[in-house]
Amino acid sequence: MLDLYYWPTPNGHKITIFLEEAGLEYNIIPVDISAGDQFKPDFLAISPNNRMPAIVDDAPSDGGEPLSVFESGAILMYLAEKTGRFLPTELRARKTVLEWLMWQMGGLGPMAGQNHHFVQYAPEQVPYAVNRYVNETNRLYGVLNKQLEGRDWIAGDYSIADMAAYPWVAPHERQLQNIADFPHLQRWFERMRQRPAVIRAYEKGRPWSKRPAVTEEGKKLLFGQKARA
Repeated sequence: MLDLYYWPTPNGHKITIFLEEAGLEYNIIPVDISAGDQFKPDFLAISPNNRMPAIVDDAPSDGGEPLSVFESGAILMYLAEKTGRFLPTELRARKTVLEWLMWQMGGLGPMAGQNHHFVQYAPEQVPYAVNRYVNETNRLYGVLNKQLEGRDWIAGDYSIADMAAYPWVAPHERQLQNIADFPHLQRWFERMRQRPAVIRAYEKGRPWSKRPAVTEEGKKLLFGQKARA
């Protein structure tokens, strides 16, 4: 059994998509990031960067003690290796999947995240910042659109690269992007959106999605952090 420390954000959805695709049994432990749950000592013990998601695997493949994993990209790789699914073993195919997983982790996620922040959460409009991150999100959509030309999936076969990217494209309207401008990306997006496991993954988050994602008090917790002695 896996414990998933989760909140219905793009990075949280990545992991429920994998778990639903693989048919693994898991228990969701909600981490209300707007209430500061990510700073609780028990959570910090498994996720020292005070970010969700994180997992605890009670039955790791080495047969040892329960194993915790933090960072969504690392979790996807861990689960893929644990199950032998959605990450090729052949050198070149594996290389391509990992390239696009890292592209999402280092590019699409952070840039779209800054887009979300300055478009939706900033206490005052900063036009330069809005334009900077809306434009960079647009550029990255273009990169992914080109990669998907002539392909059903990002790296050839369906993989953790697709699972990682989809939740960051799902809120394209909030990112001020017109997905119709990217026909190959739009085709892939619709194919992803209709996968039964993706539908189930988003249903898993519905009980918490009805609550405000970030309250005013939560903004102070999320956006005012500094190092703590």
